[in-house]
Amino acid sequence: MEDKTAYFDNSASTRLDERVFEAMKPYYFDTYAVATSEFAYSMGIDAKEALEEARSTIADSLNASPGEIVFTSGSTESSNMAIKGVTSALKKKGKHLIVSKIEDFPVLNTAKALEKQGFEVDFIEVDDTGRLNTEQLAETITDETVLVSIQHANQEIGTLQDLESISNICREKGVLLHTDATHSFTRVPIDVQKIPVDLITVASHTIHGPRGVGGLYIRKDTPINKWMDGGFQEFNLRAGLENIPGAVGFAKAVELVTEEENRQIKALRDHLIERISSEITDVILNGSKEHRSPHNANITLHYVEGESLTLHLDMRGFAVSTGSACFSRSLEASHVILGIGGDHERAHGSLRFTFSRYNTLEETDAMVDAIKEIVAQLREISPLYEKK
Repeated sequence: MEDKTAYFDNSASTRLDERVFEAMKPYYFDTYAVATSEFAYSMGIDAKEALEEARSTIADSLNASPGEIVFTSGSTESSNMAIKGVTSALKKKGKHLIVSKIEDFPVLNTAKALEKQGFEVDFIEVDDTGRLNTEQLAETITDETVLVSIQHANQEIGTLQDLESISNICREKGVLLHTDATHSFTRVPIDVQKIPVDLITVASHTIHGPRGVGGLYIRKDTPINKWMDGGFQEFNLRAGLENIPGAVGFAKAVELVTEEENRQIKALRDHLIERISSEITDVILNGSKEHRSPHNANITLHYVEGESLTLHLDMRGFAVSTGSACFSRSLEASHVILGIGGDHERAHGSLRFTFSRYNTLEETDAMVDAIKEIVAQLREISPLYEKK
């Protein structure tokens, strides 16, 4: 049965592009050997060549060298590898780690896990748009600091950090920098020849590639220990059978993203923000207006519950996400909205819209029309709205 849902939750995951699937198929049915069989037979050689070609494609997108890219199972593993690998390698230097308080959970919870193991962790504050205070960062770095991990784009509100300034501060202080670029990779350029970041988490599932594959850029000569034991794959840094189809699909997904596509996505996003802001009262755009990933809009609609909005939209065929506690297993409001100074009411009323190449102006307008109707209905029965 055809899925008629208009999907606006593309930061969670994206629809696989058919061209990506076609690129992957031969490595399931024809060239299905593992890359470590390259010394045994020709199919292994072909598999190895496909893996290295995919590695080169990912590297080129960052202006890096192929030997600086390690394939992983996704962004969670990449961030774990970066943080645990570096802190393990440098624990004789110190046990101090710095992250922002609005990081995504792979970074945030890895930092908290290390804190339980005796590391000192500073969770840096952000302003009301989600931007880091670089002066505070510089002041927080000490002789014991071994790693700073600051995301490029926030997973909920889309705010972009000043990665160049942050990396320059870390370079001047002699501290390594990791950035989680899961929600900016290919959407916002990062050139590692111009921005001296040391480790970058990237992923496939947010750009119409396959799930279960990601990568970690590791600048040459960065001290990092292997954190998962097994074989000697991926330059002896990541044990486990190489995911050749996944790597090939990831590379194809990277190739398919264009500047024109990013402009079109941003135009749709801006159109949504403009319509909601001008046609619905008591709304707040969460995050930075100027420094924002092109596909993200996060808006709080006051005097309504995010879960109610989400459920009503779902019944009308629109998929969005909310920062409401009821949609979280932890039963907590969004730590990002709280981190930028919002209260629980603001978090409960927030909706995140994230766009992709498959969204259209027609469905965007239809969704805004639906939101206007639903908000009016919910506010009509809200005692809070009546007491405004």
